Amino acid sequence: MNFLFAWRYFKSKKSTNAINLIAWISVTAIAVGTAALIIVLSVFNGFEGLVKGLYSDFYADIRIAPATGKTFHISAEQVQKISTTTGVLNVSAVVEEKAVLMNGDCSSIVYIRGVDEYFTSVSKISNHIRRGKFELGTADAPKIVVGVGIENAACVDVERPTGQLTLYMPNRGRGNFGSGDALNAFNVDAVGTFMVQQDFDNKYIFSNIGFMRFMLSMQADEYSALDIRAGAEADRVKKALQEMLGKDFLVQTRYEQNQSLYTVMQIEKWVIYGILSLILVVAAFNMIGALTMLVLEKQKDIAVLQAMGANANRIKGIFLSEGLLLAGLGGISGMLIAAFVCWVQLQFQLVKLGGNTFIIDYYPVKMVLGDFILVGVTVFLIAILAAYIPSRKASLQEFSLKS
Repeated sequence: MNFLFAWRYFKSKKSTNAINLIAWISVTAIAVGTAALIIVLSVFNGFEGLVKGLYSDFYADIRIAPATGKTFHISAEQVQKISTTTGVLNVSAVVEEKAVLMNGDCSSIVYIRGVDEYFTSVSKISNHIRRGKFELGTADAPKIVVGVGIENAACVDVERPTGQLTLYMPNRGRGNFGSGDALNAFNVDAVGTFMVQQDFDNKYIFSNIGFMRFMLSMQADEYSALDIRAGAEADRVKKALQEMLGKDFLVQTRYEQNQSLYTVMQIEKWVIYGILSLILVVAAFNMIGALTMLVLEKQKDIAVLQAMGANANRIKGIFLSEGLLLAGLGGISGMLIAAFVCWVQLQFQLVKLGGNTFIIDYYPVKMVLGDFILVGVTVFLIAILAAYIPSRKASLQEFSLKS
């Protein structure tokens, strides 16, 4: 009944055209605010999914690292036990150290990861080779694959090798870096470059684990980490491995390895949601004005309803329904507009990113049902709050049929 009255009041002709104009302005403002909120959240979802995808290509599902220190010792029997744990698909050994890559007058500080032959089964880094190939050589003839940032900083050209690349790594047998033999040096060949994400491209290079053990004088059972592919069962496998290995080892999922990044991304999304919700709050002021003028317009109607026995709650409900009607029209229209704009961007990539430094050249979009529900609830709550003031005023006033 309340919505029937509200619908008749909405489409009926008013004595003052300004009432209709303000009502449609409020509907338009809510539609624009709703569409903007969903579109921006969808773009944010697109970037979030892209970044998570890139990080998932670089980081393993699970990493086993020492709880303290840089390396740990683990026996072949323990590694075998880890490999046969239910849910573990592949295990790859990793040795990592900070180093300096020199190429004539060019140099770059890098983190070099020595990996074994199973590495490509736990990481998708080989899918991001930009030039050359993913080949790591042997302990006696090492080859390296570098990030594009390091390629530029160290003047590396994998297609035209100069034979001047030298890798300097700390001599673990010497604690005094002021001595002449504090660093071990070895000539290497760069055979490939990868491009994943700037944080990785400017920091990491890859080689084989045998070369790293030789350079760092490490024992055969010594590792920096074990990378594991576990797929959808990563959380369960992580718990099982942590119980098996004890407190001397740190077992982390991909999310836990990058917890600060994911936390910041979630905070940014909520901040964006809060800021853009202000558009809907501004639209609510138009709604308050439209409903207030409608109450003044319908004084005689309210008096008739009161004479027929309508109580204050009925009057309040009618104008609350009017507010919800305005918000509903605006909210649904905004959602349809947002869905259409996002679909167009997904199909045709019309809105481009500036520059050529990112992995894609257009704004990624990902529509999520939860965002539509969240925005819908937000519009509903703002509409209730905005409509409450004029509806309560209408229910409390006594109007007379005499003019």
